Amino acid sequence: MSVEQLISQYGYFALFLGVFLEGETVVIAAAFAAHQGYLKMPWVIAATFLGSIAGDHFYFFLGRTKGRAFVRNRPLWQLKIRKVQSLLESHPRLATVGFRFLYGLRTVTPFALGMSETRTSHFVVFDIIGAFFWSLAAGLFGFLFGSALEALFTDIREYERLILVGILAIGTGIWIAYQIRKRRLRRIAALSRPHDGKVQTNKSRWETGEWRRE
Repeated sequence: MSVEQLISQYGYFALFLGVFLEGETVVIAAAFAAHQGYLKMPWVIAATFLGSIAGDHFYFFLGRTKGRAFVRNRPLWQLKIRKVQSLLESHPRLATVGFRFLYGLRTVTPFALGMSETRTSHFVVFDIIGAFFWSLAAGLFGFLFGSALEALFTDIREYERLILVGILAIGTGIWIAYQIRKRRLRRIAALSRPHDGKVQTNKSRWETGEWRRE
């Protein structure tokens, strides 16, 4: 089976799974594949949208049902939650809609919202709005990236496999660098964790849901 056949048969599922696992790079690669005719752009956007929604809701309900027990022995998550608290405190609606544009906070933000008293219906509405615009933006960026490369190379099909591998390699490199940084932050967070192991969170505006009534 050729690479082209693999992309055509499994591309949408791989895209859905990649977005679910916080893989923005796979969206760009899929949009480039759509530019080259191997995938359909509307389906790329749809798979991106659904993968984003699925991932966000998974972490939201994980936070709602297992929140404090889940982060009790995860000092890095506690550190990120404090960062998200500050963001939601100052810009609650904007942060709820646009958190997926902030690398590294896409999983912890819906988790933190799940731990709060934010209504599920409010989260669903804001999440759908944010996922819609993010899917369009990411897909458009990847498609325009393909158009720019087509303008640079007279016969882009000679290089398309190399380009796809390059996109995924860059994304993998960014992911590895992020994991290294995450391990370093985990060690720092472990050193600063309270001795009783409890999660230190205050009942801020966003956690009590006050911003919904403004």
